[in-house]
Amino acid sequence: MPFPLDRFQIDACRAFEDGKSVLVCAPTGAGKTVVGEFAVAQALATGTKCFYTTPIKALSNQKFADLADVYGASSVGLVTGDSTVNSHAPILVMTTEVLRNMLYAHSTDLVGLSAVVLDEVHYLANKFRGAVWEEVILHMPSDVRLVGLSATVSNAEEFGDWIGTIRGETAVIVDEVRPVPLWQHMLVGPRLFDLYAHQVDPASTGETDQGGRRRVNPALQRAVARARPPEQHRPRRGKPPLRTSWRPTPRSVVVQNLDSAGLLPAIVFVFSRAGCDAATAQCVRAGVRLTDADETAEISQIIDEHTADLPEADLETLDFWRWRSAWERGVAAHHAGLLPAFKETVEELFTRGLVKVVFATETLALGINMPARTVVLERLVKFDGENHVEVTPGEYTQLTGRAGRRGIDVEGHAVVTWSPEVDPYAIVGLASTRTFQLKSSFGPTYNMVVNLVDQMGRRAAKTLLEQSFAQFQTNRAAVGPARQLASDEGHLAELLDELSCDRGNARQYAELLARLSHAEKSAGSSRRSRRGDAGAAASSAPTAADIRALSTAVRSHPVHQCPDRAAHLEVAHHARRLEKHHTRIRARLDNARGSMGLALERIADLLTERGYLSDDAATDAGRTLQRIWFDADLLAADCLSAGIWSGLGPGDIAALASGLVFESRRGIRVPARSLGGKLGVAASEVEVLWEEIAADEHRFGVPATRRPDFGFAAAVAAWARGASLADSLVAAERAGTELTAGDFVRWCRQVIDALDQISRAAPADSIPGAEQAVSAIRRGVVALGGG
Repeated sequence: MPFPLDRFQIDACRAFEDGKSVLVCAPTGAGKTVVGEFAVAQALATGTKCFYTTPIKALSNQKFADLADVYGASSVGLVTGDSTVNSHAPILVMTTEVLRNMLYAHSTDLVGLSAVVLDEVHYLANKFRGAVWEEVILHMPSDVRLVGLSATVSNAEEFGDWIGTIRGETAVIVDEVRPVPLWQHMLVGPRLFDLYAHQVDPASTGETDQGGRRRVNPALQRAVARARPPEQHRPRRGKPPLRTSWRPTPRSVVVQNLDSAGLLPAIVFVFSRAGCDAATAQCVRAGVRLTDADETAEISQIIDEHTADLPEADLETLDFWRWRSAWERGVAAHHAGLLPAFKETVEELFTRGLVKVVFATETLALGINMPARTVVLERLVKFDGENHVEVTPGEYTQLTGRAGRRGIDVEGHAVVTWSPEVDPYAIVGLASTRTFQLKSSFGPTYNMVVNLVDQMGRRAAKTLLEQSFAQFQTNRAAVGPARQLASDEGHLAELLDELSCDRGNARQYAELLARLSHAEKSAGSSRRSRRGDAGAAASSAPTAADIRALSTAVRSHPVHQCPDRAAHLEVAHHARRLEKHHTRIRARLDNARGSMGLALERIADLLTERGYLSDDAATDAGRTLQRIWFDADLLAADCLSAGIWSGLGPGDIAALASGLVFESRRGIRVPARSLGGKLGVAASEVEVLWEEIAADEHRFGVPATRRPDFGFAAAVAAWARGASLADSLVAAERAGTELTAGDFVRWCRQVIDALDQISRAAPADSIPGAEQAVSAIRRGVVALGGG
């Protein structure tokens, strides 16, 4: 190890050695993985197994390579959706979904398992995939110890308390000290300024203003004031002022200034794929070159190794020579739209110090190990898939956490480029706030419910889900309202005592008055509506006799003559309002405390009605659903039951499966009617099944299944029939779907994953062409590289 162990690493390893589960929360680059690797070493030393899970395949591939280098290829295995290597090894690296599936399937590889490492366990807050982490933690055998590795979160103790509640004694180890100090800067035009007035210790509070904030560097404030465009007023009065056009500093100038200041290598977060590509092209056009002749030769060799298996025609389609020119200059882009082989090339070049600047989207903040000396943020606003939102303090910490390479750099640097909408004090707030609340995104799915109910029955399944972190947090959040409820109950008791009257029951009298008032209002409404549906109004409205009887009861009540009657009525009104509020809060609390169980009940009722469950056991259709894991699990199972897949060729099978997984980035859905032939008929039947499911989901109060989208159907069908990459991309474009090569490969792999699940779940020979479809898709660029 190139550095001595820190206190938190020693404490965590000792806690694990003492037989405890461990949750380690520390900044990016602090060395959390040392604790996970200690668990691996312990398993090997005791002749047991250890599983090491990561949130993405690229991280699994990287960890597999790292562990194989240390312990040898025979001791380490890899299982992801794309690769299976030495799957019975004592050390097994996998994505978290793979472990979840193994637990539900009662895999024999779980025998002898002593520890599971959950890397990036804070990913359970992810709204799309986070539930998987909770499923794993809930379902792991009780004698298996957990090692959770997380970014620094403000509620680590709460998360640790939950793990301890369901898994036994758990040590929570929190370290907030970065091993490499991080300095904060702002780039205004071509000039780089320190953010703070006094850059002493980056972790200290330093000199503060009257509001307790760190003082902004006066030189920076003057530079910002000079750089801010002057206001120009419109000729007409009452109109807002216009600003003269402002242009950001060219990326080439930014890169050259970082190079001059000795701040490379750097990751520049741009937050858009097109922006990353444009930044790279801008640097090439400006003649930026950050490499010497020897480095260029080494870069060329690595590129050739990664792209040797790509056909020449595909290289042209991929605009390979443009990318190669940038890489050889030491500049690259990195985002989900890149071909996996290209991303892997960039990752290796950057980690070797050959590419000096990477323009990246925020996905790099979670992914593979690519630390830099400097991290640059071009903007403080990003698109979250639905809206443009401001970067949070937690996200800022996660992004800038890659700055400063332990064992290489003595300090790291975070740089924000100035623009007219950026206030330096906003950056002070982002940089000084260490709040990242870990909030559960857990919720039961169809697959989860049919598996749980079949294995343990509805009651036990409800009990299990009510042990989830989501329910744990909900219950804690209910503590305040519950206390308020108790206080309200005391106040209500006092009010009811005040209603005592020596002449009679004042509360009863107030209720009679309320009934009389309601009856009179109802009768008045009935008279006004007689011109409409008179029969209905007459049958439901109180009669004159009813009103006379109530009026007599009020006047004859003894409290009616009480001199304190007005005071009694005021107290009664207050008590009635408090009781209604009390009932509403009580109902909300009851729903919250049983929210996970209620969600399971609703899904189980829906599955029972649709024939997947019967008497707390999975039916034949239910056993099919148990083996389908992707989001459209119920729709896929319905398609199998309806025989929609039968009679289709491999290309059409691939196209139909794509409708269940594909989602347009622009939200433009391609409907089934745009497809022709047998495929169009089958796709229309899929949409009909979806409409039936959607109606049931609405009726049972279950979250809706996403509508099928056949925007990728033409592209994947063409590819499965042997078309070139260029022709397949053209087919997508003709169907109204724009795809990069990286998108194409990613969606092809998701179709393969879905078809693998569907074909394994399907009754024998019900989809004879599924395996041929998978083989036809898994070729060329789709089969190349990780990702």
